[in-house]
Amino acid sequence: MEGNDGRPGLVHRIDKGTSGLLVVAKTEMAMTNLAKQFFDHSIERTYYALIWGIPKESEGTIDVNLGRSEKDRRVTVAIEDGSRGRTAVTHYKVLKELRYISLIQCNLETGRTHQIRAHFKHLGHPLFNDATYGGDSVVKGTRFSKYKSFVDNAFKMIPRQALHAKSLGFIHPRTKKFVHFESELPQDFQNALTKWEDYVKYD
Repeated sequence: MEGNDGRPGLVHRIDKGTSGLLVVAKTEMAMTNLAKQFFDHSIERTYYALIWGIPKESEGTIDVNLGRSEKDRRVTVAIEDGSRGRTAVTHYKVLKELRYISLIQCNLETGRTHQIRAHFKHLGHPLFNDATYGGDSVVKGTRFSKYKSFVDNAFKMIPRQALHAKSLGFIHPRTKKFVHFESELPQDFQNALTKWEDYVKYD
């Protein structure tokens, strides 16, 4: 990036433990342009996630303010009455129902810290194996030890929150044309998803 010893600049961030796409600017002009697109919420961002449970609605919008927890500043919490925090809007669609978990697609209208993770925790559907938001234990399902063993094995397959930045679309700073990029599900996410698909199929 110009003015930064020629090093590229990271335009935005994704959570630690989240896989997928990032935008890196090569010049100061690109950095400024792309940062404005993020600020204006004009960037198209799609995430895939595994969540505990099956939402009541197969698709919808979560429009609930988010802010830092007063008990633990590392955690983002939903503030339903809007008394504080910042506007946060997540559009979601259930792609697959797998008995005790769901594969969902999320499109972000805003980009708050831990937005998807905090929004779905608020709905009672924390992300699968998300230790920060309560998804790293059996949230939905039976009490049988066989099932718990199955879940523990699935946790080992994806030792992080099951969240993947699937696609990004934005106006290219130089050509002014819309560009779109896709990222395949990483192996750990795919393995956990396949394990649940087989569970539903054969159990």
